[in-house]
Amino acid sequence: MGMLAVVTENIPPRLRGRLAVWLLEVRAGVYIGNTSRRVRETIWQYCEADCEDGNIVMAWQTNTESGFDFQTMGENRRVPVEFDGLRLVSFLPEKH
Repeated sequence: MGMLAVVTENIPPRLRGRLAVWLLEVRAGVYIGNTSRRVRETIWQYCEADCEDGNIVMAWQTNTESGFDFQTMGENRRVPVEFDGLRLVSFLPEKH
């Protein structure tokens, strides 16, 4: 079991309801919980199936140097990058 955080923007209500089955929505679009790897992977499958035009980032506790890992889906200016064995976030330029 490990800490899990999911932050969403512009996702359909059915996915919000599905996330609320496993996680606590502490702010609009911000879900947290303590889940197993299997439940985390199941949650991500639902996110992949129902994200539509929204975007999602999921972060969880793991045994890495940073102590966490994350994955993203959907269009967002923040994109994950690998740098010297660490996962970091880079910003894309604004669209004009």
